Amino acid sequence: MQRTQDERLRHMLALCARGHDYYRRRWTEAGVDVGTIRGVDDLERLPLTSKQDLMADPEAFRLRVPDLPLHERALWEVIYTTGSTAEPTPVYNTTHDYHAYLFQSRRVAEISGIRETDVIANLFPLTPAPMGAFLRSVTNAYAAGATICAALPGSAHGGFDVHRPLDYAVRTVQVHRVSVLWGVPSFVRRVLLRAKELAADFSSVRMCAISGEATTPEMREELRRCLRDLRAAGTTVFDRYGSTELGAFAQCREEGDWHNPAPEIQYHEVVDPATGRRLPDGERGMLAVTHLDRRGTVLVRFVVGDTVSITREPCPHCGRSSERVVGPVVRGGDLVKVKGMLVNPGALVAALAGMEGLDEFQIVVRRENEADPYSMDELVVRIACRDHKLVAQVAARALEVTRVSARVEVVDAREIYDPAQAKAKRFVDLRTVTRT
Repeated sequence: MQRTQDERLRHMLALCARGHDYYRRRWTEAGVDVGTIRGVDDLERLPLTSKQDLMADPEAFRLRVPDLPLHERALWEVIYTTGSTAEPTPVYNTTHDYHAYLFQSRRVAEISGIRETDVIANLFPLTPAPMGAFLRSVTNAYAAGATICAALPGSAHGGFDVHRPLDYAVRTVQVHRVSVLWGVPSFVRRVLLRAKELAADFSSVRMCAISGEATTPEMREELRRCLRDLRAAGTTVFDRYGSTELGAFAQCREEGDWHNPAPEIQYHEVVDPATGRRLPDGERGMLAVTHLDRRGTVLVRFVVGDTVSITREPCPHCGRSSERVVGPVVRGGDLVKVKGMLVNPGALVAALAGMEGLDEFQIVVRRENEADPYSMDELVVRIACRDHKLVAQVAARALEVTRVSARVEVVDAREIYDPAQAKAKRFVDLRTVTRT
């Protein structure tokens, strides 16, 4: 496999040297002759690429080599990825890249247990810009030979009235006897909760395939609890790890590591973001991906933004020997300072997601006095529940997890979760001035 990776890397770098504006400029500035890079072991000599670099000039990352065969040049689709700015970032895919994603998706299906007999419900939102999760649900179904239908949720936009409400998603699952719920975890949960309220028939469902949000063991157990309450055919929660830029990694078992399904087309390493040094397997650092066989948007040593570790030992469960991403996955920028304390909102989300009786919840950081941008911070947990005894339990849990006292507000669920939105905001920072 490494011989294959080395060969493809050399070819990929040669193409970039001919027609990739960003890397031709960046490697010249770094004084690197890419012709001397002989394989993946030499990648450490190349500089890292940040998401900010891609967002600043996405057109410069598009490979332009005019004498390539048509299928390697023809633009098949443009998928957008979210970033820290208001404008999403385009990722260009040629026909060659689309075929590569079909290849990768077939492997993902094999590893995760998606079958040709499955009926998949695409529960991802229909967004203003074409996002990978929505578009690629169809591609994943094609690759597995499965059937797919779409619920078309999301915030309404445009003049054609094509978006559908939450109850339509529940009906879709019933009508098509869906076996796999495919979507953002928070929206999948809303569908399951609404199905319980309507006493819907979800007996055909055997799996939730989730991505698009970081999840926790507690959140995934909440999904399983809902499936059990609905007497579903199965309670498997397949937690996909990935991004628009690299596609999806797959678990061969629940709560397991994430396999790289296609080492022929991607190489992964864990790096020190400050120095670019590759870290040994098993040591935690930032995940970086290098495309070995792409023709549209091409990324080399692209820092995804997640802290993980990697193992290349054969999987003890399925025996596969490609590298695996080992969690916990810590997203860059996850820590925030509240009242002088560093707080991990994800840890509090995890703790609350595991509490029975909470219909909805949201964590808010704001100023005690909204008119004074320099007033004290306030940690607020907004909850929707039927049993108000949960107020004290939530306050205690928040203090235990964050070491910061939280004020708990009981509100209507609709104030926290808008059914028109397919993705719930579990954490909101309303402060306008950042203090250190």
